Amino acid sequence: MSSPPPSSDPRLAALAAEPFATAELELRLDEVLDAVLSTRRTATRLAEALAVLPRGEQDFILHWTEVVARTNPEMAYQFAAAAPAALQRLDHAAAEAWIVQAMDAYDREGLYRGSAELKNFDQFAELASGSSNAQSFDDVAQVLQLFLCGLSGRRMRIENAPRPYTDTDTIYLPPRIATFSGREENFQVYKAMATMLWAQTRYGTFNTDLDATLSGFSSPQRALELVNYLETVRLEARIGLVLPGLARDMELLRAGHSSCDPRLARLRQPDAGPEDSLVLLRELYETFTPPRCCYIVELHWDQAMAIRNARIRREKAQFRAGLSRLLAEHDAGAEDGDDAGRFSVTPSEPDSGDQPGVALMLAGKPVAPPANLQQLMDSIRQDLGELPDDYLVPGDDRACGEAGRSENDPADVWNGLYPQGGAFFYNEWDCRRRHYRKNWCVLREVDVHPVGTEFVDATLAKYGPQVAQLKRTFEMLRGEDRLLKRQPEGNDIDFDAVISAYADMKSGMELADRLLTRRHKAERDLAVMFMVDMSGSTKGWINDAEREALVMLCEALQVLGDRYAIYGFSGITRKRCEIFRIKRFEDPYDVRVRGRIAGIRPQDYTRMGAAIRHLASVLNQVEARTKLLITLSDGKPDDYSDNYRGEYGIEDTRQALIEAHCSGIKPFCITIDREARDYLPHLYGPVNWTLVSEVARLPLKLADIYRRLTS
Repeated sequence: MSSPPPSSDPRLAALAAEPFATAELELRLDEVLDAVLSTRRTATRLAEALAVLPRGEQDFILHWTEVVARTNPEMAYQFAAAAPAALQRLDHAAAEAWIVQAMDAYDREGLYRGSAELKNFDQFAELASGSSNAQSFDDVAQVLQLFLCGLSGRRMRIENAPRPYTDTDTIYLPPRIATFSGREENFQVYKAMATMLWAQTRYGTFNTDLDATLSGFSSPQRALELVNYLETVRLEARIGLVLPGLARDMELLRAGHSSCDPRLARLRQPDAGPEDSLVLLRELYETFTPPRCCYIVELHWDQAMAIRNARIRREKAQFRAGLSRLLAEHDAGAEDGDDAGRFSVTPSEPDSGDQPGVALMLAGKPVAPPANLQQLMDSIRQDLGELPDDYLVPGDDRACGEAGRSENDPADVWNGLYPQGGAFFYNEWDCRRRHYRKNWCVLREVDVHPVGTEFVDATLAKYGPQVAQLKRTFEMLRGEDRLLKRQPEGNDIDFDAVISAYADMKSGMELADRLLTRRHKAERDLAVMFMVDMSGSTKGWINDAEREALVMLCEALQVLGDRYAIYGFSGITRKRCEIFRIKRFEDPYDVRVRGRIAGIRPQDYTRMGAAIRHLASVLNQVEARTKLLITLSDGKPDDYSDNYRGEYGIEDTRQALIEAHCSGIKPFCITIDREARDYLPHLYGPVNWTLVSEVARLPLKLADIYRRLTS
């Protein structure tokens, strides 16, 4: 009898293989961890701990040690030291989630915090228990983000963290929940946590001086935990008023874990505020023990107040600047002694969050603020409970704008003080971890400085006949009709349909009624985003060709009427990714846009992932049946540091393109890189890119490619 063929599953093969001996493990660990080893700190002890493990676990630990070492060797050493004990409590899927969480903590807060997460695997194992029915953050994040967008109040992001809390800008949720035996119940725990954290910011939890209150207690930590529970009771009652269905679900989750203490009744009144929780704190501190609850969240007071105070300063400047612009639009400049330019607020109908509403008044008459100003009003009232009088004084537009905008100062990006309108944070795909690096890239939008139109005039003179031909071609494309066959109504006979119908009738079937043709003018419902490479490698002829191509395309598109935008991209390191506004969708092709095209200049490197994610989000804000993202580039993804050059950058760019495609965008790339065949099929697919072998042909080729893509 012949023996069965060997298994092709590498995991089974690893289980069947002989474990590595200590000497082999030490050799492998020495090679990976060489940067952090010394005469006192050798790999021997690590190798001895790994030698007693099965081969499958050895391979798992060695693989992830190498992956982590590419980011930080010290983190890799800490992982290798903790992994044998961790794998006694975690399966491989949960262990990967534990590693990724620790690396996210390292990315956000540095080595100390990342090492602490690796050592704290016991706490992670508690969350990961019952993994077959557990819900993971990655599985629920998108659904919860949509859910939060539907709630009133300040728009908040969702991110991953070991424990649930909010800093008032972002909601942090644990990586895994397995409290219940069913996945649906575990999802409800996630939803309840997210709602409680939203309610903390919506209903004033952070609008009190808690620091002064806690300092009066012998154990500030116990006092903080107690006030957190009291706020939970109060916020549950508020949620019951605005989200009764969710409140019923939360009641089921906390079955048997609610306090019936009559002293808590005041917190359940509709007009209860955070000050009521502080009053009860003093009464209950000595005698009350809060019951456990599966969706209890934490109060990270210091972090929340740092973000809140920075936002208050920023939004005051932005709001006063907005009032200044609103005053100019209404042409209500006041003379001495006149109240024509005075703003005030008056009570209005409650908003969708059951909060008392206010209406903005100008010179005693209601005025409708633009959407961004209304959002500022709502956010300010969430933080302060009102719009103070000094907020209602219009400020100098330029001075206020500078106070509320610091996008040219990247030093504050990583401590949470960056203005919402000045920077955008984007994840980046790490192919080695097989996971995103959260909020890894910071991106700013800046305008291209316009110059004179001499370059545009010279281009039109150089390519005058070609531009005229393109306009004629696009004119025919705009007026192109489609012949619709087999129509019940029309202007001509569809002979093919008549013949088929006659044959059907002779065979005893009923005569069809769709026997006519009619002309139908095709409606062009599309939006196109041009993403132009402005890296340093485009210097010289390439930059001239890009600008000429854009001039010719814009001139031709004038007759077509398509919606399109043009943005450049470049950057240097993850802390300085830049998008250059050349033409937004709403901008006309005027002298200013021509000047910006002429002003396109080579910048830094080609960090493409963040640029694609940002421009895809801009494009997705446009309502259109067809959305195209056309990249004009001269080479592969590249950057100065962060290992972005090579596989890492290519895989991040590919993942960003996959995200764009999943959102309904069709990416396409036009390149002049002769080595494009080595990587563009992997990025864009075999047919969604084209190579222009001669730079001089780029201006004519771009317009021709656009015509083929949109016809």
